Amino acid sequence: MYSEQELIRRDTLENLSRVVSPHLDRYSANQELHLVKFLDDGITNIRVAGRILSIRKMGRISFLTIGDIKGKLQLALKEDSVGKEKYDFFNSHFDIGDFIGVEGSIFTTKTGEKTVRVEEYTFLGKCLKVLPEKWHGLSDVESRYRQRYLDLIMSSEARQQFLIKSDIERNIRRYLENTGFMEVETPVLQTKPSGALAKPFMSHHEALDIDVYMRIAPETYLKRLVVGGFTKVFEFARCFRNEGISPTHLQDFTMVECYAAYCNYKDNMVYTRNMLLDVLIKVFGTTKLIIAGTEIDFSADWKVVSFRELILQDIGLDIDNYSNSKILLSAIDEKGIRLEHDNLQALSIGNLIDQLYKKISRPKIVNPTFLVEHPIELSPLARANDANPHITDRFQLVINGAEIINGYSELVDSIEQRKRLEQQALYNAKGDEEAMVKDDDYITAMEYGMPPISGWGMGIERLVQVLTNCENIKDCVLFPLLRPLEQNSD
Repeated sequence: MYSEQELIRRDTLENLSRVVSPHLDRYSANQELHLVKFLDDGITNIRVAGRILSIRKMGRISFLTIGDIKGKLQLALKEDSVGKEKYDFFNSHFDIGDFIGVEGSIFTTKTGEKTVRVEEYTFLGKCLKVLPEKWHGLSDVESRYRQRYLDLIMSSEARQQFLIKSDIERNIRRYLENTGFMEVETPVLQTKPSGALAKPFMSHHEALDIDVYMRIAPETYLKRLVVGGFTKVFEFARCFRNEGISPTHLQDFTMVECYAAYCNYKDNMVYTRNMLLDVLIKVFGTTKLIIAGTEIDFSADWKVVSFRELILQDIGLDIDNYSNSKILLSAIDEKGIRLEHDNLQALSIGNLIDQLYKKISRPKIVNPTFLVEHPIELSPLARANDANPHITDRFQLVINGAEIINGYSELVDSIEQRKRLEQQALYNAKGDEEAMVKDDDYITAMEYGMPPISGWGMGIERLVQVLTNCENIKDCVLFPLLRPLEQNSD
């Protein structure tokens, strides 16, 4: 059923259709709304278009505000400028929410607002539903996610959020390209879920009659490209992980992954720091941001700390003293620590250490910190440390309790890689759904020879969430996946 206002608008559209075409195929604007404020008064033949956000009638003049994703602009529609007939036609056929194109000249009002004096206007689209109230917008969070288009219309904060996200992505891509990296695309549908420790989504390919997995990471395919001769390569990859929902986790998200031949993880720690500093300057104009109420100066030194140091510092437990997950879990229980996982007994010691770190240490990290010396079971694709084969040459960047970047010196020894993936397959068979399966084709690629490689991956939404102080990562996704509402069959 339509509301009374919707019925009126539908009648208005029907009446309007008898006079003008209600659905034009184009309108030739020559200025963007947000740039008009920089123009000088007196400039004529300005053509702009946008959605009507407000109408204020003052006798024989109406002030309109039109807008788009980047900004707003005031229009002055006067009877003596467009003629009485067209002025009355506007008042009787245009509503808030409609689209309009106008041509006119620039002037500044007494209140200092840059305005277009309308001389001609064109109807460009009817809004059949009534927009939410201006001052309240969409107050229900779930409605904002389900109807993001309304959220963008009504909320300047929502518009700014996604403009910042776009700006961050653009500047990351630009930095990578300017430092010699080439952008590529790798498969989303894969026959083996590889590249990260995560539970995959599964589907079926009808034409080939095979089961396939949604990509959990592009890593192994990007490293195949290094085998093929690429020396610096990156991808903005949509990834899918069939894991729990939380304010900091998404099941489908954008990951940028980057690989450089002849580099190690320490090179990448320097590189990623320089990249983020460059992005902060380009996007925010500063390296100092207020995050969760604390000012963080990203230009200051970033601390480097190991798993062992953190856990020893936080609970007095030395993980080097435990040779397997069973005795480590017993020690954790003795400390009265309850880890949040469905099957702790099935976890490898590396994954158990990771769960412990996430519970007791990660939430305490505020300033940018590099976490290093990851257990080898937690890093099946990373190079083992030369001095201690039980840990890997790996780093994670943590800011305000969130993992932002994961990188390491890649394992390029095909013989060792085969052993590790076989061990991962055993963990997987015993119930660790996040353990990797064996990927024979990737090992075959490695057997053709790999140079030294270092790579890193970064979740775009997670980065945006931290830098913009979003409580829920869904606020960094235009259309987050939600359970469907029950629909009336009519």
